Amino acid sequence: MKNDRPDWVQANPKAIAESLARMQAQPSGGWYVASSSRRVCQGKPISRTIAGVPFVFWRHGADVYAAPEACPHMGAPLACASQSGPNLVCPWHGLELGPSGHGSWKPLPSYDDGVLVWVRLPSDAPTDRPFECKRPEHGVSAVIERQARCEPSDVIANRLDPWHGSHFHPYAFRDLEVLEVTDDAIEIDVTYRVVGKYGVRVGARFECPDPRTIVMTIVRGEGEGSVVETHATPVSAQCTAIIEATIATSNRDEFVYARRASALLRPALAWRAKRLWVDDAAYAERRYAIRSGEVPGAPRLDVFRHHDSVDAPTPRNGME
Repeated sequence: MKNDRPDWVQANPKAIAESLARMQAQPSGGWYVASSSRRVCQGKPISRTIAGVPFVFWRHGADVYAAPEACPHMGAPLACASQSGPNLVCPWHGLELGPSGHGSWKPLPSYDDGVLVWVRLPSDAPTDRPFECKRPEHGVSAVIERQARCEPSDVIANRLDPWHGSHFHPYAFRDLEVLEVTDDAIEIDVTYRVVGKYGVRVGARFECPDPRTIVMTIVRGEGEGSVVETHATPVSAQCTAIIEATIATSNRDEFVYARRASALLRPALAWRAKRLWVDDAAYAERRYAIRSGEVPGAPRLDVFRHHDSVDAPTPRNGME
């Protein structure tokens, strides 16, 4: 049933904060999204900072590895290393470092789900793999990455406030209706603008499988089964990496051609996500600034301060 109350009334700051607190109380298993699977290529290690610690990620065949980014010999940057089989070769003195480790330098548990690469940091309740959401079996995926001056909770809170959608993103959405809000999920109907005034009406559900992830699933209409996974990974106390994966699908027979042309479709999916996150990153940053007392005269958000962006203190070298 349509709720005729104005969106500013429905978007209750206290209710959003309570929903956020429930979502963030869930276990994470110690897992953090690091990057897109496609970015971790064999022979091209990459560096990502998570919870203040730089890590290097590299691939050998189907296996992805993660370890402290500083060489244990003299601290050289391993993101600049060459690769010999599964081993990284330090660019300064040629020390080979691989899955078996070297002294106190040891790889951490990592996981490649086919779209994203994860790493597990020390945790009180580690799990063998991340808490994954249901994805379409034959979808086309695109991943974007950007950073914002905020905490992970600010990114999740943005998605727990669907009422802002058609007001803040009129170029992308119109006629957004919040149908139901429960302890576990939010369900909406919304028209996605395709070209100009033309749009498609869909139903979507938002839910959090872990404290730093919120997933939107299309549950009715065009693209049913498609998902958008928004992951918030802490970089430092005041910086969060927003890593969003869109996995699109369709029941239309023509979608088989879209899968074949995925290399052409992927940039379009990424462009749309990037455009939305220009605004939504500003939303998250403003929320952080208000909570930090940087906006004199701003109203209280009745926010539960979150200091659990990291599951457990991380040792200086990233290892126990």
